[in-house]
Amino acid sequence: MCDSRETLTINAFVAGYPIKHSRSPLIHGHWLKQFGIDGSYNAVEVHPDNFREFLSKVKSGEGGFAGGNVTIPHKETAFQCADKPDELATELGAANTIWVEEGNLCATNTDGHGFIANLDERHPGWDRAGKAVVLGAGGASRAIIQALRNRGLKEIHVLNRTVERAQELSDRFGEKVHAHSMAALQETMQGAGLFVNTTSLGMDGSEIPDFDFSPLASGAVVTDIVYVPLTTPILKIAEQQGFAIVDGLGMLLHQAAPGFEKWFGVRPQVDETLRSLITADMEKHA
Repeated sequence: MCDSRETLTINAFVAGYPIKHSRSPLIHGHWLKQFGIDGSYNAVEVHPDNFREFLSKVKSGEGGFAGGNVTIPHKETAFQCADKPDELATELGAANTIWVEEGNLCATNTDGHGFIANLDERHPGWDRAGKAVVLGAGGASRAIIQALRNRGLKEIHVLNRTVERAQELSDRFGEKVHAHSMAALQETMQGAGLFVNTTSLGMDGSEIPDFDFSPLASGAVVTDIVYVPLTTPILKIAEQQGFAIVDGLGMLLHQAAPGFEKWFGVRPQVDETLRSLITADMEKHA
């Protein structure tokens, strides 16, 4: 008996609004070609008013989708509509990866996985840091704080202009997470081994205030989830001050791998070939 997987085209997607900026089709297209899989992965622009209906069609099999990725502004709705969200998505209240299994719409969130895997790849041993400082309390910050806590960091300090939003994350993720206003930046950095920017500061090379990273621990790592430009203004300052840096591109690449495995049945590797493909595309559209 032949394997039906070999004869059926498997389709997946990334849905957002807007979506034309997404590099996910390039990432998954590379892996489909690498493994010789008869499949497709396309960007689908879905207005927020139509997203629940879109998910209903995915669940019913319309369009022949095995599943897909979900990006801004649909992550919370994807979680709400899922029949079987996993523990990660449930605690976050947001999903970025969905798939259909036995007629159920299943959901997880791989953003935290992508963040941690990027640090593991680019700076092994980073997790010896007992204390982390996270700048920003938006949606991306949630998954990162969850992942850092789950990895075993003892102190996670979240700073945000609106301290109430940081406090919401502290309430959500437990006693290891502490909320502060931006005024506490220098104080909270004292002895920290990891600094994470989850805000849009420096995106597209925009101006940022001066950062003094000197209170960080010797050997601390500074990372930024912004990846355009690859070396953001925050990373440039940190590097100039003698700290190790990790850019945000790997988070994008690593968060894609679990979904690909769910839909296409093969676990891909994030390698320099893929990284070079995406950086070349970024330079082309700079």
